[in-house]
Amino acid sequence: MARMTTWTIAPEPYDSPVATALWRAYYTEVSDRWYLLHEGHRTDPAELEREIAARTGAELAHPTGELLVARYDGEPAGSAGVRLLTPDTAELTRVFLYEHLRGRGGATPLVRAAEEAARTLGARRMILDTRTDLVEARTLYARLGYTETERHNTDPYAEHWFTKDLSPASVPAAAPVRSRTARR
Repeated sequence: MARMTTWTIAPEPYDSPVATALWRAYYTEVSDRWYLLHEGHRTDPAELEREIAARTGAELAHPTGELLVARYDGEPAGSAGVRLLTPDTAELTRVFLYEHLRGRGGATPLVRAAEEAARTLGARRMILDTRTDLVEARTLYARLGYTETERHNTDPYAEHWFTKDLSPASVPAAAPVRSRTARR
């Protein structure tokens, strides 16, 4: 008999131990990928610690943001953050799943939950940026209806910018809910 596994997604304080561990894992991975690709080495440990500490995630707290944590069979597995940039535009950020849990069906409900969180905050549009080397992310966003658009920020590491209409008319009839349980 096949074992059923479950994904759950729920809000999490940006400064909880779980959120902090996920932020560290996310930042380490994307920073190391950039340095390995462009300079042939991993991130300098001092730089890594400085950047992790400098970006606390406070913008992902109410009333203008939210951090969501995905759990796989109850264990922390990933995160996605949303923050309002204007009253009707939110930014999707910190979308991450631990590498050993990728390909198990968690990314789609995680992003869908972030979209619902953005709608709850009043957003009618979601934007995001990513890099060329993050092929998996670009593929996920395109599959979920995000379209590539012009530059919308000055982040020196951003190379691709995406947008998606979150207005009620654009939501599929069976859109997942915020605290979703997905079976695999």
